Formats: sequence, C-alpha cells, structure tokens
Amino acid sequence: MTALLKGLRIVEAASFIAAPSCGLHCAQLGAEVIRIDAIGGGPDRNRWPQAADGESLYWQGLNKGKKSVAIDLRQPEGRELAQRLATAPGESAGLFVTNFPPDGFLSHDRLAALRPDIVTLRIMGWRDGTAAVDYTVNAAMGIPLMTGPADLPADEPVNSVLPTWDLMAGAYGAFSLLAAHHARRETGIGREIRLPLGDLAATTLGHLGQLAEVLLSGVDRPRQGNDLFGAFGRDFATADGRRLMIVAITTRQWRDLVTTLGLTEEIAALERSLGTSFASDEGERYRHREALYPLFEAAIGARSEADLTALFEGTGVCWAPYRSVHEAATATDRFAVQTDAMPTVAHPGGHAYPTPGAAASFPGADPQPTGTAPRFGGDTEAVLADVLGLGEGEIGLLNDTGIIAL
Repeated sequence: MTALLKGLRIVEAASFIAAPSCGLHCAQLGAEVIRIDAIGGGPDRNRWPQAADGESLYWQGLNKGKKSVAIDLRQPEGRELAQRLATAPGESAGLFVTNFPPDGFLSHDRLAALRPDIVTLRIMGWRDGTAAVDYTVNAAMGIPLMTGPADLPADEPVNSVLPTWDLMAGAYGAFSLLAAHHARRETGIGREIRLPLGDLAATTLGHLGQLAEVLLSGVDRPRQGNDLFGAFGRDFATADGRRLMIVAITTRQWRDLVTTLGLTEEIAALERSLGTSFASDEGERYRHREALYPLFEAAIGARSEADLTALFEGTGVCWAPYRSVHEAATATDRFAVQTDAMPTVAHPGGHAYPTPGAAASFPGADPQPTGTAPRFGGDTEAVLADVLGLGEGEIGLLNDTGIIAL
C-alpha cells in the first residue's frame, strides 16, 4: 500500500462487507482507520470462509491494516465513548463510517451535536432504512432472471456468488467520504452521506442503459447463457477438454482473433452472404453470433489450450482460461491471483497466507507493507490514550467496569 492518505483518521463502526471494505480501501492508502468493535467481536466475527480452527478469514481480509477498540456498546458509558472517538478533534479527523441505523446513539445528528463538521458515511440496505443484502437487492432488481442458461424457465432465478453491490458500496463510499472531506476543507461544513445498496444497484442499471432498455422496449432482456450481450463473447472448448472465455469488443480484438485462428476467408465469405461487416460493428457480431460460433468452435476445438496460449501471445486477442479459485491461487502465469503486491503475511490468528494490499499501484511511490487484521480490542489502550487523551487510571477504570476490553 502507498501512504497517500497518511494523516487522515477514519473511525469505523460496521460489520459485513460494504462499510468495512470502505475502511479497508482507505487504510491501504495510508489512512488511520480505527474500528469500534463490540467486546468479543461483532456479528461478522466468525463469518465464513473460516480456517480449520474457526478463525474467520473473511473478517481478517476486510479489516487488514486497521486498529480495533473493544467497547461494550450496550452500556451508556460505552456508547458515549464511541461517540467521543467518532467526533474526536483534528482537521483530518471527524470522518465516520458505519452501517448502524440512521437513528440511535450513532445518528449523524447526535454526532454533529458533539462535532458540527463531522462527515458521516452511512451505508444502508434500502433507502427507507430496512435491511438488504446483495441477494435481496439483486432479487428485487431482476438480475437473477437475466442470469443462467438460456433454456432455463423464465421465472427460475440464478443467484450470483459475487457481492457486487456490497463491494461497489465500499468503493463508492470511500470516494464519497473523501469528496465530502475535500468539501469540508473548502467550506468547513460537515454532512451525512447515505448510501443504500438498493440505490446503488438502481443507478448502476440506469447508467448501463438497462433500465431504459426495458422501459423503451417493454420487455425484459432474455437470459444469454454464457454469451456476452451486445458483442462477440462466449466460452469455447479446446481439444484437450479445457474451456476458454474469448471476447472481441474492439476492432483490434476481433481482427487479431480472426487472423490468429486462420478464419479470415471464412469470415469474409460470411460477411458477403449476410451483407454486413463484423469488423466495424460489434453489434453485428452479436446479432449473427449463431452463424459465427460454429466457425470459432471448430478452430478452437482443433487446438489445445497450450497451443492457443502460444497463438494468442503478443496479439490483441482478449481471452482467459476457465479455472477454479484454487487453480488461480496457485498459478504462476499472467492470469495468476497472486502478485508481487500479495506477500505472505502472518496474521494474529496464527495463519500465514498471501495477503493483498491495495489494488491500485502508483509508479514511483514507495510501497508500504501489507497490514494484518487487528486483534479484537488490541489497540484499545493506545487509541484511547492517543486520540482521547485518557490517562492510565481512566483507562484502567473503564476496563475494570467492563466498558472496554484490553
């Protein structure tokens, strides 16, 4: 990670994916991110996937590089302490990330009463405050009815395993938080940002033209199977029983794919018979995909994956092999999951494994070591002393009365 956000302090009170991933992105670019954790851990402490001993690899992955303060939020004194941490002074502090409900002891109004210029990012399910997760948002937006084999009954849903809206909310939330911080530096005014997963999904479908598509046509988009909608793309089987995903969106991708597979004459003949040009219009490749696919199936099916890998090397062909996660995690080619930015790190639970830093790289900047997840409450004493200026006796009393855990 690179310390572009060094000096920025963010306090996080959150569970699950969206809000913690926002804090993670900021921490991996150098911000100090302080988690407020329930004593013993929150509702996602033991969430799967887990190591064999029950340690949550999920929690470790989303909370790398953060600090943890363990507070009993059921007690009034604990809630007051959490409010003080969120609103602690400092020009580059007063940034709070949460998925707690809009009302209650961590409401923006209550925090703003203690620090008027606080910036609160509140990630929500639906805009009315009711709960939602990726699976329910997708269901309500019609996405599982666009996914899956083309011959599947129209009313049979196919869920996605990737928590798209949670992940997008974390990234969009980090962007919104820093935008509000920038505005505060210019105006001195704090604000609350509310980011519902449902709104994020709806606006994204709108940005991609999918809402306009169904409203103007009056019909839903049918399932595409593994076909890429609106362009050339699908999975193809190789001679040795492997499968490759091959996509041709740009003119160069199409030209190089046709050339490397030796299909120039066959494609030209098909273009003449159909009175079209596949090179100049990706939509035409999609419209006539049933005529195109047999040509590519034969050319790809006659070669092994190794032969095609060598053939595509150095060209503009856009492709990738289908692999299991384990195959991707142990591969050493350009499709490998592990990179130089993913060193093996020993985590507090005792497990050591490749651990990613920030996805973005900044050529010329000095990278910093990839962080580990904190021990629950492992930073309580240091944070209360450094951020709130509490003395040893005050911290000891809070610990003795069960307000905090050291």
